Amino acid sequence: MLSGNKYNPDVLSCLANLSSDEIFTPPQMANRLLDLLPGDIWKNRDIKFLDPVCKTGVFLREIAKRLMKGLEESMPDRQARIDHIFKNQLYGISITEITALLSRRSVYCSKTANGKYSVCEAFDDEQGNILFERIEHTWDNGRCKYCGANREGYERGEELETHAYQFIHTENPEELFNMKFDVIVGNPPYQLDTGGSGRQAKPIYNLFIEQAKKLNPRYLIMITPSRWFAGGMGLDEFRRDMMNDERIREIVDYTNSKDCFPETSISGGVSYFLWEKDYRGPCKFVNIHNGRENVQVRNLNEFQVIIRYNAAINIIKKVLNNKGFKSISDIVSSINIFDLPSSFRGGEESGKGYIKVIHSKGSGFVKKSNIKSGLEYIGKYKGNL
Repeated sequence: MLSGNKYNPDVLSCLANLSSDEIFTPPQMANRLLDLLPGDIWKNRDIKFLDPVCKTGVFLREIAKRLMKGLEESMPDRQARIDHIFKNQLYGISITEITALLSRRSVYCSKTANGKYSVCEAFDDEQGNILFERIEHTWDNGRCKYCGANREGYERGEELETHAYQFIHTENPEELFNMKFDVIVGNPPYQLDTGGSGRQAKPIYNLFIEQAKKLNPRYLIMITPSRWFAGGMGLDEFRRDMMNDERIREIVDYTNSKDCFPETSISGGVSYFLWEKDYRGPCKFVNIHNGRENVQVRNLNEFQVIIRYNAAINIIKKVLNNKGFKSISDIVSSINIFDLPSSFRGGEESGKGYIKVIHSKGSGFVKKSNIKSGLEYIGKYKGNL
């Protein structure tokens, strides 16, 4: 924004460009998600919105802008309109104490909802409708029973955030506000460090989606990594549920995450979806690759995983309809199929009909001609290397 000779950047745009474990949503991206909602929703003074994972308050702020315009005719008094929207229509749950302060600052223009500089005159407490409560993990055999966090890494002192997110650390999310929400929208935290080998990270965005569905809103919109399309790392059941959920009206998939978050790389790209309670039918799947859109309406459960490239659907169908087709899964065995890890390292004997076998009890070279099958290897060579 230009003001005279001064440049006044949108603070939320600046924050969205910062690298962080918690990905901030740029205002432009937030509005892409909100564009999925029907236009008449912004003229309805009874609609209630929830962002259960407030970081900067960007979704609530952009929703407020739309409601301010949409309700102008039915509520011409500006201050009355502001008070009604912020007090009765916008709700949030922040993920940390600092994001709670930031969210209130961007939504209410004050770090306290009832502060001197707050644009809303209807609140009598500091939090307003943007809540934060420090939550502790519930440990069970070294893991949090709600999110799977590792106790060694996440049992912390008062000076550090616990990353025990309030929305998913409860069996009854409806009790957080004790009201019915029409729209739930947000960009949830994506993962937690499991403390395993290779710095493994456990996806947790699926937990926020599952929890939001428990509230049964009219509309649910969330942006997540696209890796759930193929499952893995604890996402198989979540993927099956999403693929078979006919209430998913639309998915917009970006193969390059930088098209959404310019300064952050997310392996596998990102996507957002619109879930509609009263909808049943096929999904409008929008794939965006190298700036080009490919749109197709299709059933998400047509294959065992979600095929992200619409152009590949017909090719896959032709291959599967070929009676002589043999899948690679019929040719190649999985890793360690006989629980005997091995690898070829080369060496003096390589190229002379020998293969080097690595086993937990030792290693050595074995003639290829002596290994007709994994089963024969187990019976003849196990423990004899």
